[in-house]
Amino acid sequence: MTLRNAALLALIGMLLLTVLLTADFVNTVLGVARGLIPAMALLRSLVYLFAGAGVTVFFYVFGKAQAR
Repeated sequence: MTLRNAALLALIGMLLLTVLLTADFVNTVLGVARGLIPAMALLRSLVYLFAGAGVTVFFYVFGKAQAR
């Protein structure tokens, strides 16, 4: 397995995880809006979403850099 293939596999996994984190964030926002979930859970969910999106972008850029 080459480094480019490993980066692509990691990118695919992170894309799936980011989709799940986005769904969790939307669910948390709706729960906070209804008053069912404390507001601090919104901050936690936002940090997780930001971290997941950041790692996804990293793997995308890393995979593109391996093409050169």
